[in-house]
Amino acid sequence: MDQVRQTRDDVWVRAEDSSAVGAVRRMATHLAETSGFSPERTGQIAVAVTEAVSNLVKHAVQGMALVRPCPGAPALVELITLDRGPGMPDVARALRDGYSTSGTLGIGLGAIARIASRYDVHSVPGEGTALAMQFADGDLPALPPASGLTRPIGEEVETGDSFAINVGDEATTVMVCDGLGHGPLAARASHEAVELFLGAPDDDPAAILRRLHHGLGHTRGGAAAVARVTAGSVTYTGIGNISGWIVHGDHRQGMISAPGITGHQGRRPRQYVYELDAHATVVLHSDGLTDRWNPAALPGLFARSPAVVAATLLREAGSRRDDACVVIVRPRS
Repeated sequence: MDQVRQTRDDVWVRAEDSSAVGAVRRMATHLAETSGFSPERTGQIAVAVTEAVSNLVKHAVQGMALVRPCPGAPALVELITLDRGPGMPDVARALRDGYSTSGTLGIGLGAIARIASRYDVHSVPGEGTALAMQFADGDLPALPPASGLTRPIGEEVETGDSFAINVGDEATTVMVCDGLGHGPLAARASHEAVELFLGAPDDDPAAILRRLHHGLGHTRGGAAAVARVTAGSVTYTGIGNISGWIVHGDHRQGMISAPGITGHQGRRPRQYVYELDAHATVVLHSDGLTDRWNPAALPGLFARSPAVVAATLLREAGSRRDDACVVIVRPRS
């Protein structure tokens, strides 16, 4: 099995001026070097990151960039960028060499895609673009069935929201925790939830949540939910205001959480089983994302990779007035 533990908060860089280019490039090259990438591959990653972030600075509105180990495949360096405009009317054309139109993000995208080991993009004219790229140095692992993102409130660095993912042979189990409030004490609660989850991630979701409920009593607690996704179903349980959704095409179905605060108050957690079709997507997010997002207003998004879906929902529904976390899971084939 593969486990994803959030050992550090995602560090987003605002692409507002040229200093962002160097900052993100340094983060990417440091991660590649410490991951054992060859100097040649590290240099290629530096070129791709420089081009991608330069595009954000020159052409995007409210552009942001993130570099990290890829959830589910930590040997990969992952670059995620998102923005609120201008978007690309023709992504396929933007990926062709020589395409350069002022006011778009197409400049250099083909070159970036060639350097990446894997890439995915979703763009809507006038709305914005989300781009996810993974860089390997050698064999390329399979695309993980789940991905998640966090973002702290306002200008804070530390977030009180955390997630963890366990990829088994037949099921993917994920946990999201929103520590009560903000800052270090909220982060302590959510990080403790990650450790408790990863201690026995193959337990039933309700058993996992009971373990979190008992184990977080020495912290301020928070909201938490656990989902286990197989080829045909999702088993879900939650305490507090973590939102769980199943997206089918342009419709979504909510999943049931119990009221309360994990670690302090709440009824004995119950788990519910929901059917999934092969093309469904499971979404878990904290209340740092509003529930008002609508799959029908995001054409083509839920056919994209989990990382791109997570980034787009964070852009569309995330609030700067709260810590935010979103996790996307696909059924196993």
